[in-house]
Amino acid sequence: MKPAKRIENLPPYLFVEINRKIAEKRARGEDVISLAIGDPDIPTPPHIIERLCRAARDPSNHRYPETEGLPRLRQAISSWYQRRFQLSFDPDKEVLPLIGSKDGIAHIALCFIDPGDIALVTDPGYPVYSIGTMFAGGESYLLPLTEDNDFLPDLDSIPADVAGKAKLLWINYPNNPTAATADIDFFERVVAFARKYDVAVCHDAPYTEVAFDGYRPPSFLQAPGAKEVGVEFHSLSKSYNMTGWRVGMAVGNESMVNALMRVKSNIDSGIPGAIQHAAIDALLGDQGCIAEHSAIYQRRRNMVMKTLEKTGLKARLPRASLYVWARVPEGYTSIEFCTRLLDEASVVVTPGSGYGKYGEGYIRISLTTPDDRLEEGLSRIEKCRL
Repeated sequence: MKPAKRIENLPPYLFVEINRKIAEKRARGEDVISLAIGDPDIPTPPHIIERLCRAARDPSNHRYPETEGLPRLRQAISSWYQRRFQLSFDPDKEVLPLIGSKDGIAHIALCFIDPGDIALVTDPGYPVYSIGTMFAGGESYLLPLTEDNDFLPDLDSIPADVAGKAKLLWINYPNNPTAATADIDFFERVVAFARKYDVAVCHDAPYTEVAFDGYRPPSFLQAPGAKEVGVEFHSLSKSYNMTGWRVGMAVGNESMVNALMRVKSNIDSGIPGAIQHAAIDALLGDQGCIAEHSAIYQRRRNMVMKTLEKTGLKARLPRASLYVWARVPEGYTSIEFCTRLLDEASVVVTPGSGYGKYGEGYIRISLTTPDDRLEEGLSRIEKCRL
């Protein structure tokens, strides 16, 4: 039995060796602290859980859900965007609920990429951008995100022949893994580029509600003309600590939303009904939990930055996201440094090279570990004499 080439072409899982060492340590009874995964440790707010429980008892929610979601959920998404970003969307044509934003991110390449087509993909970046492109038979042209360009892609550096063949452009701000942010001026340049080369823009924006020091990240769709060229993916995962619930959305350009809905309608049956009702309450209910959660992450960010300063590791102070992106010491690759922290401190962080070749030389530290465990992990790093 021979698997398809698309399976053979999947990159190797970076953490195979690290996971082996973690398992060995834990088998010996050693305490391993993970600062690697961006999965909120804070529980989902109680009023959302209570709504799920009530909805789960309703037999109408036990049946197949429609791909396009409940009309009330689409209306709730539209209302949330109006309140948060002062943006208006037609709930029936410009809003599509997703089984987590990863669902739409992975599938939208099937809407626009034919074999041999190009997607412009930021590097370092969320691996699903390039994997989705590969599954659709396309090729990824990498846009380096470096400290010199403030981790923003240099659109002017893209060769005209590449830009002319490109069908999709991926951007992601606040950014994973670099924690960089973008302003409306940058988004306006993206719109101009998309218009010039007839490229569809996909903005991955799940971290807009995790921000610090009073900062409020903008939506790409706030840029004039953005809805004419693109869509934005968002999620309830980070905003309301609902990663396991799998609720996301795509909003924006009507033809792009429709194309994604047509693909998804042939693949899945939508978000379970009871979860949709809980999502409606999350979007329309008390939003005070967002500020409360961000305050917790800001405190943890400050703890991480204080330790990095003591150890000599360099990182920019994040204004948003769940991550700190730190440069490894001279003489180490990302994976070598991660291995040393695991070997000597039993602390797991993510090697930057896992997000692309331009992530080499960095590590990503997640803020989604309880304060006491984070404090212990940082203490171990500090004692490691880096």
